[in-house]
Amino acid sequence: MKKFMKLVSCSMLLASSLAMAQTPYTEDSTYQGLGGKEGIRKITDTFVTLITTDPRIKDSFTDFDMKQLNVRLQEQFCEFAGGPCKYTGKYHDKAMEGVGPVRDMKTVHQDLQITNAMFNALAEDLQIAMEQHNVPSSVALKLIAKLAPMQRDIVTK
Repeated sequence: MKKFMKLVSCSMLLASSLAMAQTPYTEDSTYQGLGGKEGIRKITDTFVTLITTDPRIKDSFTDFDMKQLNVRLQEQFCEFAGGPCKYTGKYHDKAMEGVGPVRDMKTVHQDLQITNAMFNALAEDLQIAMEQHNVPSSVALKLIAKLAPMQRDIVTK
């Protein structure tokens, strides 16, 4: 009986391995689930509209170049989702032609006095934007999970 159970277990393991080989894992499955570059652009457009109208956080964005923020968010979401984009981490310096120097998350957010409540409101707005564009919840959760560790660099108050 023990031999039979081992044989059955081995057969099931082999069968499941072959089944997995039939559907190859793709690193950009989250990217595809978000709708690719165009889907991410639409989600980000909606997201930026939501954060600039959300009474809990809209005042935090009054002095921001929202067009530049939108572009950086698209890059970030695309890269974190496994897409072909590269998040530059740069900001637009209005006093200079082109793009300013590279700044990390902690440096960019250090003087903004962002609280956990503000961070959570922003995350909620991102989830709403993805829902409005019919992103499957499993895909939305994957992106949120990639972004969540940044909370410790962004929340400063």
